[in-house]
Amino acid sequence: MTTTRFAPSPTGYLHVGNLRAALFNFLIARKAGGTFILRLDDTDPERSKQEYADAILEDMEWLGLNWDRIEKQSDRLDRYSEAADKLRGDGRLYEAFETPTELDLKRKKQLNMGKPPVYDRAALALSDEEKAKLRAERSGHWRFLLDLERIEWTDAILGELSIDAASVSDPVLIRGDGQVLYTFASVVDDMDMGVTNIVRGSDHVTNTATQIQIIEALGGTPPEFAHHSLLTGPQGEALSKRLGTLSLRDLRAQGVEPMALLSLMARLGSADPVELRSSIGELVEGFDISRFGAAPTKFDENDLFPLTARYLSALPYEAVAEDVRGLGVPDEIAPQFWAVVRENITVKSDMAGWWELFRKGPQSVELDEGDREFVAEAFAMLPPLPYGPETWGEWTAAVKEKTGRKGKQLFMPLRLAVTGRARGPEMADVLPLLQVAPKLN
Repeated sequence: MTTTRFAPSPTGYLHVGNLRAALFNFLIARKAGGTFILRLDDTDPERSKQEYADAILEDMEWLGLNWDRIEKQSDRLDRYSEAADKLRGDGRLYEAFETPTELDLKRKKQLNMGKPPVYDRAALALSDEEKAKLRAERSGHWRFLLDLERIEWTDAILGELSIDAASVSDPVLIRGDGQVLYTFASVVDDMDMGVTNIVRGSDHVTNTATQIQIIEALGGTPPEFAHHSLLTGPQGEALSKRLGTLSLRDLRAQGVEPMALLSLMARLGSADPVELRSSIGELVEGFDISRFGAAPTKFDENDLFPLTARYLSALPYEAVAEDVRGLGVPDEIAPQFWAVVRENITVKSDMAGWWELFRKGPQSVELDEGDREFVAEAFAMLPPLPYGPETWGEWTAAVKEKTGRKGKQLFMPLRLAVTGRARGPEMADVLPLLQVAPKLN
């Protein structure tokens, strides 16, 4: 059975970069009728916070990316110790003692000599006596001993990949303070949880190569990997520095609708055009990982707002009834209110401005001096409230006959005077929603 996972660290809020991995893994599982696991990578006790873990669940629920089960790596520390003991027993995990400063000096020396900055495996030459002496001074960290051969796999996005293990340092799997690192914990989890497909960013390609060897050393079979391209800004600029401002909670606060965001992210970077979908099921049906490419993918958050507007305009009243009632719109006109404003809002919060207008009239109106006298004369001809759907037509016909104005010279000043806006819904639909008679400020 197809099993995928999304494994964020609860060390910050989810952003659009995280969302690509979450969405792709979710869609693969749902399309195959498989299992989608949400796994919190919380082995770093200092940086992992409950508030971030709660926020991850909140964001996933907001998006409708429902998981089949949730796991926490902090609950599995004993399992990682057991797997580490196996690797030690097989001679594939060895203790090293270099400090970060010492490692940095080694790297600089190698670079100066024109050599790749790969760990020199000096720790393998240490005698038991030397190790004991070093342990008395500092904690040792544990490195995985790579087989120095080419690591090859077929990536579902990038195609045939091959990495020479000799060009990569033996990865540290356990830090000196005992913290199990992502490279190791993730592998053990993927094996134990039966993960069959992993989608993540192309910055993980080297990690994947080393993890394939770790999986095989533990007696497992590597899953199918797919590495999606990284996001850039709209001009191709690095997005990494801005990801903190592109958190899902910030986009939500700005009024972006989940289906607008998911529709964009489900196609961005693929050979297929972005198409607004109305449900998760439609996203699942139209998803094909093989349609994605390796080139950096441009992301512009401004693209989310036209999609949000289109999504909202297609919603029936029942889908927004609670939001409309929350504004204080009376039930008897609430469906009519939504029908009038639905195509004139970008985000749901824009409804508040329209209701304020219908309830109190415009805050200010800027009319040309030549139009003020005309509008005052026209307002004097308005019948009393309430207005009906025929009021606008009858009123403007009477004003036209008395003033001689027609076309834009007739309609535009009246629209502006009534609504304070140069464009908007049909005025025949607006007048019946007015709670106060229009007046000149």
